[in-house]
Amino acid sequence: MLSNIGPFQLLIVLAIVLAIFGTKRLRTLGSDLGSAVKGFRSAVNEADKEPSEEIDFSESNAANKNEEDNNS
Repeated sequence: MLSNIGPFQLLIVLAIVLAIFGTKRLRTLGSDLGSAVKGFRSAVNEADKEPSEEIDFSESNAANKNEEDNNS
C-alpha cells in the first residue's frame, strides 16, 4: 500500500499538512519532536551503559568473596 506512493503524492500530502497546520506550528512540532528523539536517544545510551556497570560490580563482589574464602 505505501510502496505505491510516489513523490507527487508526497508533495500533495505536504501541501495539505501545510494548509492545515501552517508553517509556524509545523516548526514548533518539528522542534518538539527533535527534542523528544534526543531525550529518547540519551535514555537508550544510559540504559546501555548501566548493565555493564552492574556486571563489573557483580564481578568485583565475586572476586572479593574468593579472596575472603582463600584467606579463611
